[in-house]
Amino acid sequence: MKIAVPFSNGEVFQHFGHTEIFKLYEVEAGQVTAIDIVDANGSGHDALAGLLADLSVNVLVCGGIGDGAQNALSNAGIEICSGAKGDADKAVEAYLRGELQSAGVNCDHHDHDEGEGCGSHCGGGCSGCGGGCHSAPTIVGPNVGKLCKTHYRGTLNDGTVFDSSYDRGEPLEFICGVGMMIQGYDAAVANMEVGQSIDIHLTPDQAYGYPNPRAIFTVQINELPGSEELSVGEKVMLQTASGQPLQVVVSARDEATITFDANHEMAGKDLNFHIELVAVQ
Repeated sequence: MKIAVPFSNGEVFQHFGHTEIFKLYEVEAGQVTAIDIVDANGSGHDALAGLLADLSVNVLVCGGIGDGAQNALSNAGIEICSGAKGDADKAVEAYLRGELQSAGVNCDHHDHDEGEGCGSHCGGGCSGCGGGCHSAPTIVGPNVGKLCKTHYRGTLNDGTVFDSSYDRGEPLEFICGVGMMIQGYDAAVANMEVGQSIDIHLTPDQAYGYPNPRAIFTVQINELPGSEELSVGEKVMLQTASGQPLQVVVSARDEATITFDANHEMAGKDLNFHIELVAVQ
């Protein structure tokens, strides 16, 4: 799979139509294996879509994008994940983790002057499974678009700790409001002040969504080389038909078939977080 990002000074450039440089990421098994920089040669919307198609790009992770550009890219068979901000590498990492949320068409004026960016209206929230881009509500607050550093402890309703930055000794860094975090966490941090600590309870629709029966599928073992060695409960990385990485867990198997569940392991669960906002940049 190949991902393209409009690129400027290390960050996601916010106006697709005025892109001068693309950063390209070759991805295999959910990991970036090669990076390249490509000059856009001053191309317009349609020409940019053609350029990316010629480069065999599968996914565009971008900031602002208009309806015309979206149509051109869709016609070229390129998936669009808009509304990304900040560090380009981190945006791609978020996409591969399935945590980047698309803002859809978020540029209503297609003819900005050079240098005028389109605003990103990307909300948080992680649903679905195995990478990719999903629609989500808009996040608002004074910290949106800024680099936030938070310590957190996540627990289930029975008190089980499932994750903690305190245990790792380093705060979590992310751009608030661009879909790098689950929706409820993002929305909470958007309105916090540095030094403040809060406790929040998130229902599944504010966190990882609900289990999707369509994300459970069965295949013949003889049609998937290597699957004969897998056991129930084992996590593996597959690929979709478009080459997108898909993390799944083996949920069942018999002599002839194997069943995979691509739902997030936290799907359908209420989550609790203690959040401490360490810094905002």
